[in-house]
Amino acid sequence: MILIENVHKRYVSEHGAGKWVLRGITMTIPTTRSVALIGRNGAGKSTLLRIIGGIDFPNKGRVQRLCKVSWPMGAGGLEGTLSGRQNAKFVCRVHGHQDELSDRLEFIQSFAELGDAFDQPVATYSSGMRSRLQFALSLAFDFDVFISDEVTAAGDARFRKKTAEAFKNRTSRASVIMVSHDEATLKQFCQSAIWIDEGQAYWFDDLEQGLNAYKTKLLP
Repeated sequence: MILIENVHKRYVSEHGAGKWVLRGITMTIPTTRSVALIGRNGAGKSTLLRIIGGIDFPNKGRVQRLCKVSWPMGAGGLEGTLSGRQNAKFVCRVHGHQDELSDRLEFIQSFAELGDAFDQPVATYSSGMRSRLQFALSLAFDFDVFISDEVTAAGDARFRKKTAEAFKNRTSRASVIMVSHDEATLKQFCQSAIWIDEGQAYWFDDLEQGLNAYKTKLLP
C-alpha cells in the first residue's frame, strides 16, 4: 500500500511562495485497486502523482511506499549526453538487473523503435523519441504499482495502440495510479478514483461515482 500522510505542496517562484496546491492530504492507496486521479486543470493531479512517484517532494507531510512503485511512465530523467543504450544500461544497473542486462536492453531497444538512434545522444532526440524510450524503460521492470500521467498519448496512432496494449498487459498483474483527460482511458484501466478539489482529496471505491461527483461538484 501507499500511505499519504498530511501532504502539503506549494511552489516558490521569483515572486515568492504560491498558493497551496495540496493542503493536508491524508490517504491510504491499496495495491489491489487501480486508481484514477481526477479534477480540473491545475487542481494538483500531476503534482500528487509526482510526489507518489518520488520525483517531487511535499513541503510538509510524507509518503510511505510499502510496495514497489514505478517512476511516472513516459517521464523521468534522461542524461542528454548519453545515448539511449547508455541511459538504459544505467537504469538497469540502478535497479539491480546487471545479470539480465542483455535481455532488458533487447526489450527496451525493440519496444522503443529508435533504430540507429538508440546509440545516439538523447539530446538529439525529438520529444516523441524521448517518450518512447522512457516508456520502454518503465515497462522493462516489474512494479507493484505503475504511475501514469497521460502516458498512452505519446507517439503516433500505431505506437499509442502498442503502448496501451503493453500497459494493459502490465496492469493485469499490477495496479496503476493514472492521470488522463480521456475518460475512456480511465475506465479502461481504473476501478477507483481520487478526486482532487481545492487542495483536498476524496476517495471513491467506484470510479463512476468519483466521475459523477467531480462532474456535479458533489462532495462525498
